[in-house]
Amino acid sequence: MPPQGLRTTKDLCAGEVVLAEPSFAAVVFDSLSQQVCHSCFRRQANLHRCAQCKFAHYCDRTCQTACWDEHKQECGAIKKNGKAPNENVRLAARVLWRIQKDTGIVSDSQLTSVDQLEDHVADMPADNLKELKIDVHKYLDYCPNTRHGVEYISHIFGIINCNGFTLSDQRGQQAVGVGLFPNLCLVNHDCWPNCAVILNHGNQSALNATFHSKRRVELRALGKIAENEELTVGYVDFLNVSTDRQRALKHQYHFDCTCKSCSKNLKDDLMMAAKETEGNKPSDELVKEVQELSLECLAKVEAARTAGDFHEVVKLCRECLDKQEPVLADTHLYQLRMLSAASEVLSYLKFFSEAAEYSRRMVEGYMKLYHPNNAQLGMATMRAGVTHWHAGLIEVGHGMICKAYAILMITHGPNHSITKDLESMRMQTEMEQRIFKQNECVYHSMREAALQNKSMAVRLKVPMNVLPFLS
Repeated sequence: MPPQGLRTTKDLCAGEVVLAEPSFAAVVFDSLSQQVCHSCFRRQANLHRCAQCKFAHYCDRTCQTACWDEHKQECGAIKKNGKAPNENVRLAARVLWRIQKDTGIVSDSQLTSVDQLEDHVADMPADNLKELKIDVHKYLDYCPNTRHGVEYISHIFGIINCNGFTLSDQRGQQAVGVGLFPNLCLVNHDCWPNCAVILNHGNQSALNATFHSKRRVELRALGKIAENEELTVGYVDFLNVSTDRQRALKHQYHFDCTCKSCSKNLKDDLMMAAKETEGNKPSDELVKEVQELSLECLAKVEAARTAGDFHEVVKLCRECLDKQEPVLADTHLYQLRMLSAASEVLSYLKFFSEAAEYSRRMVEGYMKLYHPNNAQLGMATMRAGVTHWHAGLIEVGHGMICKAYAILMITHGPNHSITKDLESMRMQTEMEQRIFKQNECVYHSMREAALQNKSMAVRLKVPMNVLPFLS
């Protein structure tokens, strides 16, 4: 494990915020520079472009003003160069400008200087080192008057490479940028962690600027944590067998994971299990054959999805799931990945009934593998609940949305935009469920009328926001 680490100074409860930290520096990904606000990192339409560099985009004048300290030197450099460099170079430049302006420590609550973080440059494989050197040269072209030497610049790029934190949009659905958070970098990894990290996008909408809050990460306790216990987070997704997680951690973070889950190969057996029916299991040869077929099919699914051929994705998923179902257990990783792809694409194509069945099976598998308060479990359960809701399966949908809400209240807290959206869904599905239980025929008539764009809701004197398909 890495040498750093943080311990709690008091007993903590589930959902409690252990630390909140604004970014030392952060940038939007190149590919989303026109779709994501460069201040709050919310993804939305009709962003306003910076009139000077014509690269940065913002929600409004408030976000632009809030970001000006970060963007000021970047704005001049982009304008002078005629274009913006890649996100790695932009982030390194922001880090170095801030170190030059404020030194590596910008507040009393910051526990370490940015340049004291591990860079692991000496541990990088040749290809990664070559890319780093290319980025250093791009940085020198971008900032020719820098006072920093090549070795120090390389050190900063190394720090970003192994300490950068991926930032998601306000719905938690897409990675939109990367940032550096020095205190968060001190928290060690565990494959079964006791904390979760989420991005709080802050609030710039209040009329009174006194009530504005900065974009920040929040470290939240997933359960009870005793005083002096080490705080841990998951650097990689738990939904991989231990050897794959260890390989990923070694490649990206340059350490050998010896946590309990990896040392004892916990849940590996479930993740690669064969289906057992009345004490009988398929042969090892058949399991191996289906696993190899699954890997080939997953690659084809990814290629078809990237190409936008969603009907081909559905065809491949159906064929593969038919072969997996009698052979692989409901917790097998390859089957869960196929269920995830199928439910996502079928929902996009609005085949909600079939998508709901696949998403239910996926969530049931996840619940046997993930920590009960895992954020990814909460998000998957939320999406499955919404899919059931759209399929007209209101009771199951409401139950899933309630389960997701309970998880995200711990991982994200009550004030996060995702939790607020989920609370609205929970209240709406609760109202619908009441109507369903009072008169199932009326509920389905309302649903059918809504799908046919009729005004049944008005005739029945039901509020227009009661049903998702009427809102």
